[in-house]
Amino acid sequence: MAKRHGYAVLGALVALVIAVSAGIYVTVAADDGTPRGILATGRSHRDSHAAPASTGTWVGAWATAPVGGEPGTETAGLAGRSVRNVVHTSAGGTGARVTLSNLYGQSALTITHASLALATGDGTAAADAETMRRLTFGGSTSVVIPAGGQAVSDAVRVTVPHGADVLVTTYAPTPSGPVTYHPHARQVSYVADGDRTEDPTGTPYTEQTPYWRYLTALDVLSNEAAGTVVAFGDSITDGITSTTGANRRWPDVLSGRLRGALEEGQQLPRYSVVNEGISGNQVLADGLGRPAENQSGLGRFGRDALSRTGVKVVVIDLGVNDILRNRRLADPDRIVTGLRTLAGQAHARGLKVVGATLMPFQGHRGWTPAREVVRQQVNAQIRAGGVYDAVVDFDKALRDPYDPRRLRPEYDSGDHLHPSDLGYRTMADVFDLRTLKGAGQAEL
Repeated sequence: MAKRHGYAVLGALVALVIAVSAGIYVTVAADDGTPRGILATGRSHRDSHAAPASTGTWVGAWATAPVGGEPGTETAGLAGRSVRNVVHTSAGGTGARVTLSNLYGQSALTITHASLALATGDGTAAADAETMRRLTFGGSTSVVIPAGGQAVSDAVRVTVPHGADVLVTTYAPTPSGPVTYHPHARQVSYVADGDRTEDPTGTPYTEQTPYWRYLTALDVLSNEAAGTVVAFGDSITDGITSTTGANRRWPDVLSGRLRGALEEGQQLPRYSVVNEGISGNQVLADGLGRPAENQSGLGRFGRDALSRTGVKVVVIDLGVNDILRNRRLADPDRIVTGLRTLAGQAHARGLKVVGATLMPFQGHRGWTPAREVVRQQVNAQIRAGGVYDAVVDFDKALRDPYDPRRLRPEYDSGDHLHPSDLGYRTMADVFDLRTLKGAGQAEL
């Protein structure tokens, strides 16, 4: 009897330890969406802003793709510094949450303090103090994100207007290895020494940066949007030659067009638009490193498109780098097969896929007559159908009518590959908004 009693006491103690451990365990995810559990640290912080009060639909208000590890951060990361990312919303809501990524970190990333606030104006690190919200992760102010992982914050109650600049700030006190970043943000963000996470003045943020760091998504609980359009592409979608800080990438302009059409009473889906472009991205080939930097479209599609919050439609503008960066002559059939694979994966999730023709690039240093033939062959297959559910013909809209192998001069940024601001606007203007209808019914 005494022996059985000892076993019972031991069992009770084990159960108690498990229960306590569960209370301090936070669920995060690998960057491919696979659930993973990690230990969180820091005190709990719950107040009247801890959760949204109203109902609505969670949609993507802004997103970007993790591209690689930031050069120069391999050892210390950004230890002891506050990173204030500035992002622009395509939808408004009454609640918000963010996703932080450590995809390219080689050790765990400890975030001990994070916040969200509306900026007081364009191009500033200053925050509207009344909108400042401390972010938590599973109820804790701190989170440890393993190498290769990501973490989604708890929702906070805050009114986020569409078209607003939002400041998302993180503080990491200890070295974490390479900082996961998006290098061609076309947006100025800020860095300060020390923990200045909830500083509303912006005064300590004396360092400017053209990068987005750690942050890969801002979602809002919205009553004005019912789903998300993901623009998936390369530098042309990334908007690499658009005016910095002006939000003139073609997905930005498309978002504005869609909202304007809805306000005019047109019968269209109420969607936000997020940008998952990566400069230099290819359909088929990865960049260097493990994990691969600038991962191929096929490799990153699940993470950067299919897993976006509320996604209904994916717009794909990808393939020109497969032509430009192939040491040998690219195979147009392989490129198109890759594009069909992306569309098939989207269809398996009930998503609609709109695809773009590849724009001309004669005059660019990588142009050759043979590569022009490959571009024309890819475009012919796209236009013929059987690749996407609908096609937006960016090539036809932006090519020079007197020399269709080139961009029209006013649409050319000057490098003969990337559009000017007017070119990006034209891309959005020729997009038929009616093609966004029918999500959930798409199947070739």
